[in-house]
Order: sequence, then C-alpha cells, then structure tokens
Amino acid sequence: MPELDFITPNWPAPANVKALQTTRIGGVSLAPYASLNLGAHVNDDAIAVAKNRQLLSPYLPSEPVWVNQVHGVNVIDAATSSCLQNADASFTTKANVVCVTMTADCLPVLLCDKSGSVVVAVHAGWRGLCDGVIEAAIRKMQVPPTEILAWLGPAIGPNAFEVANDVREQFVEKDSQATLAFKPLDNKTADKWLCNLYLIAKQRLNKLGVTQIYGASDHEVYDENHSENFCTYTDETRFFSFRRDNVTGRMASLIWLESI
Repeated sequence: MPELDFITPNWPAPANVKALQTTRIGGVSLAPYASLNLGAHVNDDAIAVAKNRQLLSPYLPSEPVWVNQVHGVNVIDAATSSCLQNADASFTTKANVVCVTMTADCLPVLLCDKSGSVVVAVHAGWRGLCDGVIEAAIRKMQVPPTEILAWLGPAIGPNAFEVANDVREQFVEKDSQATLAFKPLDNKTADKWLCNLYLIAKQRLNKLGVTQIYGASDHEVYDENHSENFCTYTDETRFFSFRRDNVTGRMASLIWLESI
C-alpha cells in the first residue's frame, strides 16, 4: 500500500493553525474508490472507509467532526456538534477540534485568522458558493476580514467545469462581476459555459474584504507546493472527480488549532 500523499497548504497561517489536504493516494479502498476514499456516503465498503479514516489518526489530534454535506449554507460549531449534522461548513475556536470538508470537484476553502483564534472548513460546491456559504462561514468567525487568511484547495478547474446557462444566470443575479468567471464553451451557442469556481470564490472573498488568498490561482490552477496541476478533473492520479468518474471517492480538507 502506498504512503499517504498529503498536500500541506502553503500559506502564512499562524504556527498553531494546522491543515492537511488528502489526495486519493494511500488508502485501502478498491476501484472505483481507489484508494484513500474518506466518504462514507458513496457506497464504498464501510470497513475500507473506516480503515482509511483510521489511517489519518496519527496526523490529527482528534477524530474530525464529519458533516453531512447538502450543498447549503449551514455552518456549525464543530466543538459543540455531533458528527453527520447537515452542514457545509464548520468552525472552531477550541484547540484540537478538527474541522473537515470532503470534496471530489467542489471547492474546499480553509479559513483562519492571523492570530490563530478561529479556523473554518468550507464545502463550496457551485450551489453553496452561489447561495453564500463562504459569506456565512466568515460571519461565524467574528473577526475583521482584514485579519482573515483563505486557502483554496483542489477542485474542478476553469477549463473543465461545464455548466448550463441557468447556473451562470444564478451567479450573475447574485453578483454581476461573476460574468468574468464564465466563458462560452462554444462560440456558436450561449447555453454552455466553462465556470471558474476559483475566481468566483476570490470575488466573494474580496467583496467581504478578504484579500489574503492562497492555494489555487483563478488563472493557473496549480499546487504551490509542487507546481503541479491542481484540477481534480484532469489529474486522475491524485484526485477523485465526480464529474469525470461519477462513481468515485472523496478527499478531505482538514484544519484545526493546535494546543500551545
């Protein structure tokens, strides 16, 4: 079995803020979930999923507070919540409480403040992103936006995420600058578009006053640690992708405050 392949966010977070991004490499699940599938809701063998989650234990201070993601805007306090609550973001101000989001094309967003007093994990699929899950998460932080750092993790890239016109219209209705995040898939028609989730997330963060944004760029989708492709759809070796494979596993983006 290969070793776990983590991405460590490259951002100037305080020393007590710890974060990890898993890839699909290093677990025990069999195809089509091979190999480090952490999603218990995708019809993978339950024992394999449990083993995969157990493989994370040496790297974490406690069991992550797993949530039942529903593409909404609910944000829970991970320190006072039970696992599998319906939510698409969680935050904590308590040490050794692990916030987590699972993705396989949707955009994971990790947030912290410069003083290391609060961390957040956000599941920003297009519906949640459109409806304001990032905004809801930042409200829970209760710190000035200028004190917030954001890290954007692996997601379907701007040259791979095809959407219909109704998706574009929903974003533009919320914010006219979202037009910049869509380009026609075919110049002869106007009903299919390529959507740049990274640019929309950056727009939403900037509008809130958050300007310190790291991780994947909205222009070149790459992993700053390795200068490699950060697109889940095109990098089949490292990443799960629902759009590419339909039946597939899930990766985890994890963040917590370390005791000091």
